This record gives sequence, C-alpha cells and structure tokens, in this order.
Amino acid sequence: MVKRKAENRSFLDKWEAEYLFTYVKDKPVCLVCGVNVAVSKEYNIRRHYETKHHDKYKDLDMTQRSQKVEEMKRSLVSQQNMFKKATSHSEAAVKASYIVAAEIAKSARPFNEGEFMKKCMMKVCDLVCPEKKQAFSNVSLSRNTVADRTCDLATNLYDQLMEKGKDFVAFSLAVDESCDASDTAQLSVFIRGVDSNLCVTEELLGFKSMHGTTTGKEIFEEVSKCVTEIKLPWDKLVGLTTDGAPAMCGKKSGLVGMVREKMREENCAGELTVYHCIIHQEALCAKALKMEHVMTTVTQVVNFIRAKGLNHRQFKSFLEECGSEYADVPYHTEVRWLSRGKVLNRCFELREEICQFLETKWKDTAELREQKFLCELAFLCDISSHLDALNLQLQGRGRIITDMYAAVRAFKTKLCLWENQMLQGNPCHFPCCQSIKAQISTAVFPCAQFAEKLSVLAAEFSRRFADFDAQKCTFELLSNPFAVDVENAPTNIQMELIELQCNDTLKSKYDAVGAAQFPRFIPDTMPQLRTQAAQMLSMFGSTYLCDQNNSQETSN
Repeated sequence: MVKRKAENRSFLDKWEAEYLFTYVKDKPVCLVCGVNVAVSKEYNIRRHYETKHHDKYKDLDMTQRSQKVEEMKRSLVSQQNMFKKATSHSEAAVKASYIVAAEIAKSARPFNEGEFMKKCMMKVCDLVCPEKKQAFSNVSLSRNTVADRTCDLATNLYDQLMEKGKDFVAFSLAVDESCDASDTAQLSVFIRGVDSNLCVTEELLGFKSMHGTTTGKEIFEEVSKCVTEIKLPWDKLVGLTTDGAPAMCGKKSGLVGMVREKMREENCAGELTVYHCIIHQEALCAKALKMEHVMTTVTQVVNFIRAKGLNHRQFKSFLEECGSEYADVPYHTEVRWLSRGKVLNRCFELREEICQFLETKWKDTAELREQKFLCELAFLCDISSHLDALNLQLQGRGRIITDMYAAVRAFKTKLCLWENQMLQGNPCHFPCCQSIKAQISTAVFPCAQFAEKLSVLAAEFSRRFADFDAQKCTFELLSNPFAVDVENAPTNIQMELIELQCNDTLKSKYDAVGAAQFPRFIPDTMPQLRTQAAQMLSMFGSTYLCDQNNSQETSN
C-alpha cells in the first residue's frame, strides 16, 4: 500500500491579506470573528473566508486589506493582553489568599480571622491606595476559603514530604503525647530525615487525637500508620526520641519495644538508637536540688496576690506608688519550663515590696524575712537562671544532637566550677547569692550547703546523661572527625577516617563551613563515613518540636 504524501500545511504570509487570517500559537485564527481553523490548509481557510466574510470585504483592494489586517492584528493583541492582565490579577488574588491562610495557620488562629483581616486590608487600602481597592476586594478570605486553602497547603506539604522521603537514607522519629484543654490526648510525631546529599528535612509527620486509652500498643499503631502512609521503609529508621513516659519507653509493651519488634519482623539489619528527650531530662535534673519548699512558699505568695482581682489591683498600685522597676509578678505554670526562673527572679527583686504589701493584708511575713529562706531563695533564683539558659540552648528547630550534648557537657563542667567557687565562699556567678551575702554575715551564708547541692546536681546530670556519655566517640565523628582517635572508632570506618584526617583540603573545608555543614563535603569515596554522618544528622535530641506543637494546640 502506497503511503499518501504529507501535504504542506505551513501557514503562508499572503493568506493574511487574502483571507484575513493570522497565525497564533500554531493555529490559523480568523481576524474577523476569532475562529480557529483546525488544519492549516488553504482550502479550509479559503472556505471559511468565502462562506463567512467574503461579501463584507470583497470590495477592498490589497492596500486596504493590508491596512485592515494590521488594524485587526493590533485589536487582537490588545484583547490578548487584556485577558493576560485579568488572568494575572486573578492569580495574584489567589496567591495572596494562600499566603494569608498560611500565616493564619502558622499562628494557630481560627479560620474566621481571615474575614477580619480583609476588613482591615480594605480600610488600609482606602487610605493608602484607593485605586487598588478592586484588587484587594478580589482576595477571598472567608472562613470556608481559608479552611480550604489550609487543607490545600497541608496536602501539598505532605506530598512534598512523601517525595523527599523517597530519597532518605536514614530517618528518626520524635514522639510525644499530651492532653489538650478538653483532656483529649494529642499525639505528635515528627520526622527528621537525611537524603543522599546529607540534606536534613525536619517536618511534622502526624498529629493524632486519641480519645481512649494511650497504651504503648495504641501509640505504636498510630506511629506505624504514619510511617506506612508515607511509604518509608522500616530499615531506614535509625533513631527514636520520646518523652520518657512508661507507655513510650517500655522495652516490651511500650512504643520502643514494639518498634524494635516491628523492625525485627521486617528483617532490619540496623540497630534502633533510643533517646529520652534531653530537655525533659534537664528539667528532671533540677528536681534533685530538693528545694520544693522554697518554690511552694513563692507560689503561695504569688497566688495570694494574683488569685483575687482586688489584691492584684492593689498590689500593682502599691508597686507604682513605690516607684518600683517592675509593675507586677507573673504566674508560675509547671508545664512552662522557663516560668519557674522568671517567677523566682521577680519575687526576689520585689521581696521587700511583697513583704510590705502582705503586712498591709495582715499576713505573717516572718518566713519571708528569715535569713535562711532568703539565702535559699537567692540560690534557687541563680541556679534556675543558669538552668533556663541551658534550656534555651537546647530549644529550637534543626538542632544537631552533638551540639545539644556539647551544651550539656559544658553545663556539667560549669557545675564543678561553681561548686569549687561556692566552697571558697566566692559565688561570683550567682548574683542573687552575692546580694544576700553582702547583706548578712559571711559566716551565716550557707556556702557549704549550696556547694553540696551543686555536687548533687552534677551527679544527677551524669546519671541521666550516661547514655549520651557512652556515645561520646560516635558524637565526635560528627562534631570533630579530625580529632577522633582512630583506634576507638568503629572498625568499618577506620580506613576512611584515616584518609579523611590526612586530607588537608577536607580539613580546610571543615574549618571554613563548620561541623554542621561539613558532612555534605565528605566525598563519595568514603561511603561508610557518609552513612555514619547521615545517621547522626537524622537523630532527634529532644521532643521540643512535639512539645511546641502540643503547646499551641493546648492554648487553643
């Protein structure tokens, strides 16, 4: 069978004047009515012209036709630009709507806030740029729109995470459970994954409401569902960080035990590394001081002032009359890590004003004026300030576990220094203690007692962070691989570690970019070192992100 020869279907310039057609986006378009002709053949174009427009334009000569074509082409371009502009404005309005919805979601505000924000926008527009009022009006921020936009954004983020998850060479999970304002248990699951380029992704994997019991089995089922839905292989799970609750860290019926059992069922070769949140452990260490009696007294005083509106108003007026630097005392909230130090410091600074105010209310202030209590209050203020500073160092997104461990090690060293200084009667890093010590006899100030408490606190830090101390060599592989003793390193990386430490170019790169960014520059010829770095980079040192997420939900 002979194939039919392909026809020449290129649009010819002469057809513009002859048939009033032009060529737009690979299609012949009639300049008169705007109709597209499917196939660029002269027969089709001529037929359309002769049946639709011939009678109207048959009397025009070629010059007039050319002028008419140019006029029509300008009109067509103008129409196209108008449609493009309208489309551009519409796209801008939609984009603005998504941006506002994202900000509302980030700040955990109700969806109907969008309507209020639009009213504010329109008021501002009337004064600043009234000619743009229609453009602002086109931005839809109704409650339903904001809800839909938020769902779209969440779906898109989840899809992005799923796509990134395909490239993960190692990932870890951080899991924490707490109750919201309605006493519903909320389970937060965060993932920290590292891809083949050693780039870290840290994102919320799941947020589940648990209306019944919260046993280890039920928590594991929710965590397992999160991992399965995002299609992550269990053999790439290298770390699990929890809040240390029995349902989390139980070796058999807890989340940790069940995750390990699941990994055995999946024939995973790697070992799961489990951590108890560093920040939680730091908070638990503070309880070793056993100074709850001081905190109880301070809390009772604050509650007396703040619990009743009349007392609170009178106290603020009293401070104003005294010309105090401070206007009020804050509440202490047990679940807020930093509130303890803030309350103690404020009460210490206002100790005299508080005593005077309580006396006007016929309250006994003998305990508050005792030298022993004032010394203990001063010590607790100072050590709480130091603990709060450590807590802040451990908080935040994207924290590398080696940096968090380094902060804890530094604090343990500081405790030894403070203990020695306290024994020498020179608490130079404890300003509140120095203030009280200057007011009373040096012999009365219990330096030895406080030095013992610092020793107890240091011992508690050592006990609780023993698991981290055992991995000191592993941490050094990430924080400073050039200082690691090769003989103490795992045998599978010793050869590569020697090559790394003898490479001056890599040493210069490490000095230039720092420990956090250096793993990306480890060459592919050192696969064992890259794998070790990927596993360490993926580790969560704390459940801070979970706590932050639960805190936002609880406040709502």
